[in-house]
Amino acid sequence: MVTDWLERTAALRQWARGGARAPHKPLLLLYALGRFQRDDQEELRYSAVEEDLKGLLAEYGPPHRTTPAYPFHHLVGDGVWEVRTDRGPGSPGTGVRELRATGAAGRLVPELRAALRREPSLLGRITRLLLDQHFPPSLHAELCEAVGLEPQPESEPTETERYSPARGQRRDRRMRELVLTAYEYQCAFCGYDGRIGAVPVGLEAAHVRWWAYDGPDDVDNGLCLCSLHHKLFDKGVLGVGEGHRVLVSQRFVGHSPAARAQVTALAGRPLTGPQPGIRPIAAPHRAWHLTQVFHGTPRPHG
Repeated sequence: MVTDWLERTAALRQWARGGARAPHKPLLLLYALGRFQRDDQEELRYSAVEEDLKGLLAEYGPPHRTTPAYPFHHLVGDGVWEVRTDRGPGSPGTGVRELRATGAAGRLVPELRAALRREPSLLGRITRLLLDQHFPPSLHAELCEAVGLEPQPESEPTETERYSPARGQRRDRRMRELVLTAYEYQCAFCGYDGRIGAVPVGLEAAHVRWWAYDGPDDVDNGLCLCSLHHKLFDKGVLGVGEGHRVLVSQRFVGHSPAARAQVTALAGRPLTGPQPGIRPIAAPHRAWHLTQVFHGTPRPHG
């Protein structure tokens, strides 16, 4: 049944401690779905896809370096993935050398492949669930493109909540308006405040601690950001440091005047907002973003 596969997807077992991000299995599963969409018979030989998986982990995983060998082996235990080697069925373990030497290859289990063929909408629903559970909305479209999947329309508000009972909370659909009002419809990083008539354009409410990782829909977990700085914040290029000043990662490279003006020149700049009487970003949420999303060390500033 469709619900069985959605429940199994929502219940992927992951290493977790203190809110640490571990999206290794979701990234592998998204990659496998993209490959299935192109060729539903293909096996993914580890040695052939290792670099692709490394790239996904570097781009969308936590700041510390990790290996794709871990999910390639351990996803088997979740009942959605199988591995075989030159010796027969079964994974040789989590070692990169073993996976390469034995010709390890993985793919979705036969029952899931059959369900995806039988019910075309299932692929999109699993994709949507993985995106909602593990990544912020600002990254969904580009992540789909990175793994070769069609961008997914937003699901019904209750879809992810229904299959993720452990979240224990429902989304507060008022958050965007509350956050934008708190920051007086200005980007907290650059001050952008564009409108068409009375309607703000290019302004978004960003979660500091992602909702997928227990970040609440509260104003003190939000920032009003323009579309550019929202994307850079969720990618770990930008962060918020002590004194609520903007941090810029030393890993960011941009030589154009626009890159300097829009990114590197922000280093050390105090946030614009929130307005008096409204709580700024709570320290635990800011600390989570710095350890789980922000990449590298901050650029020095004067």
